[in-house]
Parts: sequence; structure tokens; C-alpha cells
Amino acid sequence: MSILDRFRLNGKRLFITGGSRGLGREMVLAIADAGANVVLVGRDSESLEATAADVRALGCEAVVLVGDAGKPSECEALCHRALSEAGPIDILINNVGGRRINVPIEEQTLAQWQEILDLNLTSTFICTKIIGGAMVARGQGGRVINVSSISAFIANRGIGGRSYEAAKAAVLHFTRATAADWAPKGVTVNAICPGGFMTAPNIRWATENPEVITEFKEQIPAGDFGQPQDLGPLAVYLASDASRYMTGASLVIDGGYTLW
Repeated sequence: MSILDRFRLNGKRLFITGGSRGLGREMVLAIADAGANVVLVGRDSESLEATAADVRALGCEAVVLVGDAGKPSECEALCHRALSEAGPIDILINNVGGRRINVPIEEQTLAQWQEILDLNLTSTFICTKIIGGAMVARGQGGRVINVSSISAFIANRGIGGRSYEAAKAAVLHFTRATAADWAPKGVTVNAICPGGFMTAPNIRWATENPEVITEFKEQIPAGDFGQPQDLGPLAVYLASDASRYMTGASLVIDGGYTLW
């Protein structure tokens, strides 16, 4: 067997939240290019259909489910629909998330706090419980990939909304705890921790807070922000047999930002 064969995903099926744009889209296209069929979840039907068309152009199946995974009841319904309409899931990527607010701690409301936790953390729990739980029940192994952030390790400069850092840090320990529980069952659970990538939310931050983005870039040893497609190969590795002995890991991809 060629070493490259261990990265092939033919016959596998991916379920991903927030998979139609930004980092999610690039992970979807990379995993489809490696051979997996895809179930895409997101709020915007137009971008979902566009990404689904690109997946089909690669010769893979794509199922689109429109809904808000950041709302717990909708997230549960989306997971159950995926299992009933698309069939068994082999790879789960809990990608949906975001900061969304720039509010000092002393001004942040309980509703704002809960909204960001639901978006970043509760969605990860629900999808892991339902989709990952189905992997455990099938007894054929599986892959769970949680998208956290370098914000799980640091406090970002000049930005409020600290519920984001809290949620992403919790995602990491949820990753480790779930990995310990499911390792004997052949389901690996790992986390990706991206640094600065110029996705649509960060482009908006750059417009609204240019000094924050400029300072961020100056602190990256590699000298620039990452490109969304940089995440694709890492996602393929974690989704494939190549990573079969890795579980509970938190993989940082940030151009060296957190080295300082």
C-alpha cells in the first residue's frame, strides 16, 4: 500500500456544520477531493448549494441541510435528519462558531454569553453526542474533528466578547475527555486550533478595527495570515486512516503566533 492510500476517504461520509464558507468550505473540498461524500449544514442556502456543486464536480455526493446549528433545538433536528436522510456518518467536523460580538465583560448580557456558548460549545456537544454517538453505536470506528481556536490558549488583544475564548477553551477539554471515553471504541476525537485566517468575519474585523488586525499580523512569525486552503490537508489527515493513532490532540495552525 502506498502511504498516500492511507489518506484516501473513498466510501466515507462527512457531516460538517458551517461548511459552506471560509475554513469550513476548504475542509469540505479537501475531504471530498480525497473521496468522501458530504453532508453540509449551514444557514445560507445559496452558499451551501454553491459548495455542494463544487463537491459534486469532484465526483462525490453532497446533501444540503439548511438550519442554524447555533440554536440547540435546530442543531439536534439537523443531526437526526442527517442520520435518517443521508445514512451513516464516518467523519464529523464541528466547525460552526465565531465571536460575533465585541462587548466588554462588564457590559455583556447573559443572553449574549449564552448565545456564543451555544454557537461554539453546545453545538459541538450536540453533534458529538448524536452523530459521534451513532459512530460508537455502529462499532466501526470514526473521526470527530472539533474546530477550536488559538483563542483557547490566549486572550486576543483589543477585542471584547470573552465568551468566545471561554467556549473555545471548553471545546478543547471536551475534546480530550471525549477522546478518552471513545478511544477503546475506535472513534478518534481531535481538535484544530486555527490562528489568523482572513475569512469573511476577520475581513469585517479588519474593516471595523484595522489597528487590531494590523497588530495581530505584526505578531505572526510567518509574516502573514493563513489562507483558508491551508486547513484542508490537516482536515484530511485527521479524517483519514493516517491519523488512526492520534486522539485527544489539539493541533495549532497559526504561522507561529502563539510561540511568542
